[in-house]
Amino acid sequence: MQQEFHASSTRGFADHGWLQAKHSFSFASWFNRYRMHFGALRVLNDDIVAPGMGFGKHPHDNMEIITITLKGSLKHEDSMGFSEVIHAGEVQVMSAGTGIYHSEFNASQTEEINLFQLWIFPNQQEVTPRYQQLGYENSDMKDAFLQLVSPNPDDDGLWIHQTAWIHMIDMSPNTMQTYTLKHPGNGVYLMNIEGEKVIAKQTLGARDALGVWETPSIEIQAKEQGRLLLIEVPMQF
Repeated sequence: MQQEFHASSTRGFADHGWLQAKHSFSFASWFNRYRMHFGALRVLNDDIVAPGMGFGKHPHDNMEIITITLKGSLKHEDSMGFSEVIHAGEVQVMSAGTGIYHSEFNASQTEEINLFQLWIFPNQQEVTPRYQQLGYENSDMKDAFLQLVSPNPDDDGLWIHQTAWIHMIDMSPNTMQTYTLKHPGNGVYLMNIEGEKVIAKQTLGARDALGVWETPSIEIQAKEQGRLLLIEVPMQF
């Protein structure tokens, strides 16, 4: 087993006033040549957006973009004609493919929003852009790995153009879970959302992360109650 620990305090940080952004990997003005990506996972941003504020229309291409709203509601509009609100408890997938423009704003004028946005390198280039959104019940992740994203359109959750899976689990205190990787050659990046956990003998506090690869499975011990985001991606792509 190989592993790499990323303490929350080592993430990049940008304070734009209306946006408080923390970057697990090099992004925008924050550059760390040792933190470019984890396998096919290129971006994991932890954003807090002020009421009524957001990102104006901007382009993307050839990237799988996944948005997980943790708190609040995000207003999305794009050049495909979609105009949707992504609430806490919902996940959005956007395959940028041949090119797409979109904007994202806090749908509330009074409350901030907190979201994770992930960018994953696709295994197909120049695909037709597409959009998906799905809600889930928090009870479905209680001491169980809730699948949010997979490579398979017929599976539970959403799908993307990559041999990658995204799960979330809300673990009870003093419990143990084993995550089995889905595909040979994949690794898993574990972002601890809250509560203390121990993974591969490494203690993780809130927003600490651990990348693990060259192993068929990983044991996760929860010392305290809290959610964990698991992002399984190819290490070579």
